Amino acid sequence: MSSTELPSAPATANVLPKVATVRVAEGERLRSVGLPGITLTVRSRPPAREGLPPALYVHGLGGSSQNWSALMEQLEGDVDCEAVDLPGFGDSPPPDDGDYSITAHARAVIRYLDASGRGPVHLFGNSLGGAVTTRVAAVRPDLVRTLTLVSPALPEIRVQRTAVPTALLAVPGVTALFTRFTRGWTAEQRVRGVMHLCYGDPGRVTPEGFRNAVEEMERRQQLPYFWDAMTRSARGLVNAYTLGGQHALWRQAERVLAPTLLIYGGRDQLVGYRMCRRAARTFRDSRLLSLPDAGHVAMMEYPEVVARACRELLAEAEAGEPVAVGRGADGAGVRSAAAGEDEAVTENAGS
Repeated sequence: MSSTELPSAPATANVLPKVATVRVAEGERLRSVGLPGITLTVRSRPPAREGLPPALYVHGLGGSSQNWSALMEQLEGDVDCEAVDLPGFGDSPPPDDGDYSITAHARAVIRYLDASGRGPVHLFGNSLGGAVTTRVAAVRPDLVRTLTLVSPALPEIRVQRTAVPTALLAVPGVTALFTRFTRGWTAEQRVRGVMHLCYGDPGRVTPEGFRNAVEEMERRQQLPYFWDAMTRSARGLVNAYTLGGQHALWRQAERVLAPTLLIYGGRDQLVGYRMCRRAARTFRDSRLLSLPDAGHVAMMEYPEVVARACRELLAEAEAGEPVAVGRGADGAGVRSAAAGEDEAVTENAGS
């Protein structure tokens, strides 16, 4: 494994950097890691003290390691944080073989963990990254200490109407049609659309956060492989939904041994909130945090609330004893919290 420190644009930059650089928040570092067939960009924060357990964060479709910056800052005193840009996303170039399947993304995560020797890690995944990390935890339990899934993209029989356009990216020809149709859209328009789709309340995004997202959108649109990575990854996710037998994602979720924290948003327009119950029943050692006001990226909307739940999971894992949360009829720990509240209200998982 080869590793190279990457140049990065300062957080206060007013001029858009060249394509080769990305925004890095204060206290973060980027490095490029060469592995067989792939090169990954890894974002990290120095731990608050030596000896903290390692954690790895995996983003969703169209996202990047930046999606985890807020939560990484919250947890820097609890874990040694690293977030990876999947191949073709963020600042990671496309994979050599052009494979963007869920299995290929999971293989990239496994290769990095094997090469770095950081496992077992506290593994985090959002959306597509949730499907990827579920597969990693199922096939390589030795690499995963705990698993935290934020709106994981696991198969749904009835897909929400608001999620259909994203799924359509997997259909041949649709991406080319969409890019022609939206050719005149500005980066600001695209970012507003993404935020309305992914946030429960887009108004929670600060003006600075919006400007940073626009700069990142402008940077990504300059990449020649931007739409190809999006399209092929969407297709890989849809294909994963059709797999049966031991490769089926829900079957693999049943095989996960690691203590698992499930986080779902009541205003999620991409992953059905109703799926939280099935997930809580399927993952054998699960606890569920329900955030009625959150959308698809709860770790970006409510990082403090998510961090509290993560700390409980970490404490449980270190102590080897279950956290005292409510248990439903199926045995799954469940909490429902208003995003602004300090105390969670216990629900019954069987209701």
